[in-house]
Amino acid sequence: MDALLLGKALLLGLVEGLTEFLPISSTGHLIVVGDLIGFQNDGKVFEIAIQFGAILAVLFLYRERFLSVLKGLGSEPQAQRFAANLLVAFLPAAVMGLLFIKQIKLYLFNPVSVATALVLGGLIILFAERRQHVARVHSVDDIGWRDALKVGLAQVVAMIPGTSRSGATIIGGIFIGLDRKVAAEFSFFLAVPTMFAATVYDLYKHRELLSLGELPMFAAGFVAAFFSAMLAVRTLVRFVGNHSYEVFAWYRIAFGLLILATWFWGLVDWSV
Repeated sequence: MDALLLGKALLLGLVEGLTEFLPISSTGHLIVVGDLIGFQNDGKVFEIAIQFGAILAVLFLYRERFLSVLKGLGSEPQAQRFAANLLVAFLPAAVMGLLFIKQIKLYLFNPVSVATALVLGGLIILFAERRQHVARVHSVDDIGWRDALKVGLAQVVAMIPGTSRSGATIIGGIFIGLDRKVAAEFSFFLAVPTMFAATVYDLYKHRELLSLGELPMFAAGFVAAFFSAMLAVRTLVRFVGNHSYEVFAWYRIAFGLLILATWFWGLVDWSV
């Protein structure tokens, strides 16, 4: 295995893990960083590997909660409600993804579109944080199906690369009255069925691209994504207890404007 390619795999795995659960768009960062470092691998199966690493990080961190839900599905109303809420929130993106993902990938999966979405998303986060926020839901167990559906509809917007799945669901949750920490945790939980379904679907679709010769590259990206995602989730949960999301908004705006500026003045030959 080419050492340079292995290094690129590690870098992209770190990018996936650090950005997947922060409101700054993992897909957008992977597109931009992959374009910048000239990642020439087909990419799709590799993306599946690193996304799976990020999913397992959440499952590991919240393993007790998921196990308790699985054990209680047959008899405990709280576990049944939690599972039902995840299903309700998952369905809108699942349906819209099946209908429109090909068109979105064809027209919007490029650095300039990502940069535009980063800036616009950053402005929306600033607006959300500076409006009066009255939290009425202070526990994930208190979320009703209507709120779950609204968060699920917000997740649909994240199909646009650069928007951020976690950003859309967290800020959407804040808009409808979820406490910041509750919005973040529900976003993490929702990521598991959403990302798992997308991973299984993509793996089936691109199964002919699987190659044992690329296993070291997949393993490197997977491990990097797993550990960096655990770090990101733990850090975000601690951070939102005492801070707003404005710092992520300003990061998005600065990063997006940097990409747009380098594209506009021809300083970087972004592939579009």
